[in-house]
Amino acid sequence: MSLYTAKEIMEIIPHRYPFLLIDTVEQLEPGQRALGKKCVSVNEPFFTGHFPGNPVMPGALIIEALAQVGAVAILSKPEFQGRTAYFAGIDKAKFRQKVLPGDVLMLETVIVRAKGPVGVGRAVARVDDRVVAEAELTFAIG
Repeated sequence: MSLYTAKEIMEIIPHRYPFLLIDTVEQLEPGQRALGKKCVSVNEPFFTGHFPGNPVMPGALIIEALAQVGAVAILSKPEFQGRTAYFAGIDKAKFRQKVLPGDVLMLETVIVRAKGPVGVGRAVARVDDRVVAEAELTFAIG
C-alpha cells in the first residue's frame, strides 16, 4: 500500500495534470529521502509527439519526476510545508535506458546537502531494478 496517493501528493507540491508526474509515494523520510512511483501509460500526452509510432518517455520528464519526488521529501519538513521547491540546477544527468509505455518507474531522491532553503538531491530512476536515469538536482525553496 502506498504512503501517499496522487491526491495527497497534490497537498504537498503544486503540480497538477498533465504535469504531475508521480502517481504515489511509497516511502518517505521527511527532509531526507522519498521513493515514488510512476506507472507509464501509452496514454501519456507527451507520447503523441515523442515519438509517433515509437513512444519513449522524454528524459527531461524523467528528471522532472525525480525532482517532484525530491520536492515531496523536502516539503514534508514542517518548516517548508506550504512552500514551493524550484529547480536551481541539474548536474551529472545520465540516461541509461529508454522508458516505454507499460514501464513502472521507481523514483528515489535522497537529499545529500541542505543549508537553509537550498540543497542538493541525488536522484535515481529505476525500471525493474535497472537504473534508467540519474542526476544531482539542486533546489531552492521559494
